[in-house]
Amino acid sequence: MAVGLRLGLAICEPHTCACGAPVSSRGSHGLSCSLGFGRQARHVTVNDLIFRGLNRAGIPAVKEPSGLTRADGKRPDGQTLIPWCSGRALIWDATVVDTVAASYINGTAAEAGAAAEIAATRKHTKYTELQRRYIFIPVAVETLGPLNREGLDFISELGRRLTTTTGDNRETRFFFQSLSVTVQRFNAVAFQGTMSRLPDGGERWSQQH
Repeated sequence: MAVGLRLGLAICEPHTCACGAPVSSRGSHGLSCSLGFGRQARHVTVNDLIFRGLNRAGIPAVKEPSGLTRADGKRPDGQTLIPWCSGRALIWDATVVDTVAASYINGTAAEAGAAAEIAATRKHTKYTELQRRYIFIPVAVETLGPLNREGLDFISELGRRLTTTTGDNRETRFFFQSLSVTVQRFNAVAFQGTMSRLPDGGERWSQQH
């Protein structure tokens, strides 16, 4: 399923999603379905990768720090407890956006990573006040792989710091691999969610699958 979604192959018979929307043979509707199958679990897993990476690199961090909220009352995904650079602590917020969603397709068709950059810009707007005291990094990952530039630079730097701590020069590569596998794994979960209300309770795979 993950490979089929990534390559745009026919992986199922056209059917109606549990949300009522039509699903084409490519199955990509599940990646942006309003019911969000697996969306929360995906976010938690991506955020946990960042959190664990920081702590392994010797940079203590906490998730959803109490007492630290943006204008709408929501908290960032995490915060370092020591300065990241320039004497300021880091706060981050991760998100996964659908590369082929109708709202992004014009941009992503013209430029790889366009959806991730749009999502990152939105995050900056929401964290305007906190950016005066902290270094804020949005980590926006697209369902088909691209990251926003800031997120890419941040993870590359985190990989370098992990290498300094562990002595393994493959840390950056491993981190990107873990992130990629996580996104593809939950892409498959999202696709399967579109079949949760089929009459026979089963799955309608295409002949090519």
